[in-house]
Amino acid sequence: MTIENIRILGIDPGLRITGFGIIDKSGNKLTYVSSGRIRTLDDELSLRLKSIMDNLSEVIRQHNPDQVAVEKVFVNINPKSTLMLGQARGAAICAAVSNNIAVAEYTALQVKQAVVGNGHAKKDQVQEMVKRLLKLASNPGADAADALACAICHAHGGLGLGGISTTGYRMKRGRLV
Repeated sequence: MTIENIRILGIDPGLRITGFGIIDKSGNKLTYVSSGRIRTLDDELSLRLKSIMDNLSEVIRQHNPDQVAVEKVFVNINPKSTLMLGQARGAAICAAVSNNIAVAEYTALQVKQAVVGNGHAKKDQVQEMVKRLLKLASNPGADAADALACAICHAHGGLGLGGISTTGYRMKRGRLV
């Protein structure tokens, strides 16, 4: 039996700040590679989306991930905010698919459940668990932690039982469909 090495880029999309985190998965072992955030200027929407896409494309070129995990949009009270966040997600997904990388999507609930064991965990709990799981010296920033958590979620659950890829599937009532 061979251990497959996979590099996963997790993305926490945002119009002002997009977090990214890269981990390597070798068997059951997760190793931290890099993380950070992309800040956009207060420009018009199209320039902000271009900035997200260009900067994530550069991260992809530098680190050469095999798979990408992106957090899904949740419906906000403010529909305009939800739409804007969806556009930031679209720019992030375009950066991945334009570089021929498979994209998996997870809800915040799924990510928190996979990393903390509680789908309603607070941000500081996610940061602490990411630190522990990746054996980091200190807690990563909130945006980077969310992105790393998304990558960890994909590494643990997104690859499915026995390493069967679940890319292209989605969760519905606790089942992959």
